[in-house]
Amino acid sequence: MTRKRILVVGGTGYLGQHLLQAYSGLPDSPYDLAFTYRSNLPRDLLDAFPGSLAFHVDLQTGGGLDAVSQAFGQPDVVVNCAALSVPRACEADPAATMSINVPSTLLEWLSAFKEANTLLIHLSTDQVYEGVKSFYKEDDETIPVNVYGKSKVAAEQFISKNWSNFAILRSSIIFGPQTISPVPKSLPIQWIDGVLSRGDKAEFFHDEFRCPVYVKDVVTIIQALTSRWISDGERMQLLLNVGGPDRVSRAQMAETVAHIRGYSTSLIKLVSASSVDRGVRSPADISMDITRLVQTLRISPTPFKEGVRLTLEAEGSG
Repeated sequence: MTRKRILVVGGTGYLGQHLLQAYSGLPDSPYDLAFTYRSNLPRDLLDAFPGSLAFHVDLQTGGGLDAVSQAFGQPDVVVNCAALSVPRACEADPAATMSINVPSTLLEWLSAFKEANTLLIHLSTDQVYEGVKSFYKEDDETIPVNVYGKSKVAAEQFISKNWSNFAILRSSIIFGPQTISPVPKSLPIQWIDGVLSRGDKAEFFHDEFRCPVYVKDVVTIIQALTSRWISDGERMQLLLNVGGPDRVSRAQMAETVAHIRGYSTSLIKLVSASSVDRGVRSPADISMDITRLVQTLRISPTPFKEGVRLTLEAEGSG
């Protein structure tokens, strides 16, 4: 069997690193791996995946993609994890947000190959939904309330119009163990654990709801889509909500960490999201119905409490 090529766009980010780790860890892996990075390439990442090729790519201009063609060739699968994903930063620079989050240069590059049949697995977000009800379905109207959500809706529409083989994954908050090369952004469970372990009182929203998803479940979903394309060769046009099975608030997330670690829940101060100015509108309830995901891929995501326990075990006892 010919080896298949997988390109992870945004390979130095949180999900990107977990994907590289999973693909590299497969026994007798049938895949050749490459990944892109935007600014710095951590040495420990190169050391961890010596068989992978790394490419500096600017998604705004497409600079660096030709080098991928020459040294790696046409990928069978592209997983696009790259994005400007901090809502406040997106609000401050809508033009840059659109140019990075809508993968126009990436699709232009893929279209140039003789057989334009690469599977594009694209990470979208639950923030495409307005947030005025619980358990959104994929067919519900997308009414984003901030620039980040609007850029992700624009990306979904662009892909649907310009590519014929794709899976768009509307992901909730992704949580789990730290990466091989630690990412600069604070990870949600680790941050909560750090605050509560110091005995510090902290405020948590009790009225914003998401369906956080364990990172290894997201990896499993992407691997399942990859295997389906490589074994069946049937093009797909899939749109899937990718969340965990539990609808939780930030306060409930903190309470879960406290219960598992044995911290006092008196450290958790419940506040309304409307009491804090975050410089960006945030949807109140973007919990998602994941029935289509479960039925399509026969994958049941990890319950939130179990995912938190696995995350804290991976981090050690302190």
